Amino acid sequence: MTRQSRFRSCPLCEAICGLELQYEADTLVAIRGDAADPFSRGHICPKGNAILDLEADPDRLRMPLRRRGSDFEEIGWDEALAEAGERLAAVQREHGADAVAAYVGNPNVHHFGHLAYLSPLLKSLRSRNIFSASSVDQWPHQLVAYLMFGHQFLLPIPDIDNTDFMLMLGANPVASNGSLMTAPGIEKRLKALVERGTLVVVDPRRSETAAIASEHLFVRPGGDVWLLLAFIQALQRVDSPRLAAYGDRLQGFEQALAAINRIDTSALVARCGIEPGTVQRLAAAFFNSDRAVVYGRMGVSTQAHGTLCQWLIQLINVYAGQLDRVGGCLPNDPVIPVTGPGTSAGGYARWHSRVRGLPEVSGELPVAVLREEITTPGAGQVRGLFTCAGNPVLSTPDSAALDTALAGLQAMVSVDIYVNETTRHAHLILPPASMLSQPHYDLIFNAFAVRRVAKYSPPMRPQAANERADWQILQGIAAAHAEASGKPFHPLPPPPELIAQGLARGGEISLAELQAAPHGLDLGALRPTLLARLQTASGAIECAPAALLDALRVLDVALLAAVDSSALQLVGRRHIRSNNSWMHNAPRLVKGKPRHQLLMHPADLAARGLSDGARVRLRSRIGSIDTDVQASDDLQAGVVCLPHGFGHAVAGTRQARAQLVDGANYNVLSDPAHLDGVSGNVALNGVEVWVEAIR
Repeated sequence: MTRQSRFRSCPLCEAICGLELQYEADTLVAIRGDAADPFSRGHICPKGNAILDLEADPDRLRMPLRRRGSDFEEIGWDEALAEAGERLAAVQREHGADAVAAYVGNPNVHHFGHLAYLSPLLKSLRSRNIFSASSVDQWPHQLVAYLMFGHQFLLPIPDIDNTDFMLMLGANPVASNGSLMTAPGIEKRLKALVERGTLVVVDPRRSETAAIASEHLFVRPGGDVWLLLAFIQALQRVDSPRLAAYGDRLQGFEQALAAINRIDTSALVARCGIEPGTVQRLAAAFFNSDRAVVYGRMGVSTQAHGTLCQWLIQLINVYAGQLDRVGGCLPNDPVIPVTGPGTSAGGYARWHSRVRGLPEVSGELPVAVLREEITTPGAGQVRGLFTCAGNPVLSTPDSAALDTALAGLQAMVSVDIYVNETTRHAHLILPPASMLSQPHYDLIFNAFAVRRVAKYSPPMRPQAANERADWQILQGIAAAHAEASGKPFHPLPPPPELIAQGLARGGEISLAELQAAPHGLDLGALRPTLLARLQTASGAIECAPAALLDALRVLDVALLAAVDSSALQLVGRRHIRSNNSWMHNAPRLVKGKPRHQLLMHPADLAARGLSDGARVRLRSRIGSIDTDVQASDDLQAGVVCLPHGFGHAVAGTRQARAQLVDGANYNVLSDPAHLDGVSGNVALNGVEVWVEAIR
């Protein structure tokens, strides 16, 4: 039978690779990288091929489910949408708007139908208790962009294809595919950088990215802030800052330097494990490189001083004149604008959580407070929850306690394709149709790409009569909630029309032009636009935001306090086949050798009388898990490493393959009190843990 090829971008990965989907009649039989895609050039990671598993998964929900006792029953779409809106509205009528919370997971940002159509529902809810996976990931990035540049999505992107010197902290793009640096085929790009220049990776583990770097430096978990402070101080011993390109568009730079210079970094080795001479050498090499950039990602953000780290990174790039410069770092200027008029610039501390008083960031509260907002009585207590493509029982801190709390909710409505560890508590689950039956345009990852690209993905097949697209589900719940609440509701147009409107705002290309380019368009390299797009009140780059100066003032400058000598520091890791917990029901991704083990340095194993392969108990202040240990000299002594996204052996789920995957839940150990002090982002890295043999 003749195969027919259809083309679209991958909706499962940050690299937005172009896919060639091969059909026989109407049956999808193979997926390959699209060699004609001008951005990904045929690259495909294992997640792209896993769409075959996702499409055929017998555990995937096709119709809405309603709880009946301890099990579920299928119901029709009209009934499900009406009941979802009424259940949420009923809780709010009785207890107030904030009594219903919403949690939004990572997959939402990967699909236009989720991302663009959530807003009307959240506006109808009018709750201050909005949470997302962002506060266990990248809040420090967004907050620093908002405070310094005036918009949460004015994120400078490393110009990786043009830089000659890159200092990379807490990032492993070979495994993550880039994340807030969208770069398909990232390993080839990094190897090209090493051939022409220098890549220095700073990480507590010799990661897959560190293995191909010019140099790898071990750092103590949580010690990056001290390295960066020392780095700025070292730059001043190299030469004066290069600020001419910014003219009068810098505000508070000297004030920021003065505050940084007051910090004593003499105990650098004790604090971060890196010698002062090494820092001075790197600072000189960085400053003397014509095209250089410092970049820090999730490992930097998910620690106790994540926001300070992201601020210091931007100040370093400013000092060397590399911010908004080709070969340095500069924001993408996508054809559908994500900044400027009509976009959500963000915000900070406009309200605070009820129980602990933690600040809001860009309209959301830290997910670390979700459990306490459910279980603490009083006005504003969360009694209802809406979740959308999220699994907070696996992906947020103190997840065992959250799991228990969800069971006591008055109403829970979930948009998801699985009965998973979280949605098993829902009263209603509404599953979206296949992504291949829906049009798509990647709003966010185009805006974080290392080149200016655009691609429209049409539906690969018609939507079946019993299917509802994610945008239809979200609009249906919003309409039902508005009606039950006596509020007006104004629906958004279908995705193609909304995408066309966004392209028209940008004024560069039209939807018709994208439809005529099935492989996508490469619109050129990144270009300096930051100064022209600043949205701060001053119209300048704010180098000394008050919240960050305050955080710097309270940063402990004393010598390290005595610690329990038996304790270790826990850090996370990611594997190219593990897209957090999303896809562990896909045989193509979970096949092969187990990847769940706790990595531990041989010296730490010996000190505890443990052997490679032993079954161990790993405990933190708040919980414990049992897992297998694996010796690894890719870690520095005193650090242990565990992957995120595991822990599927839970009663009541309907993911048969995932339940067989070895691995325990990292977030049973993560501490809701261990946070980045400025943003409230969870500090997943640097958690104090103990490892013991299981007798």
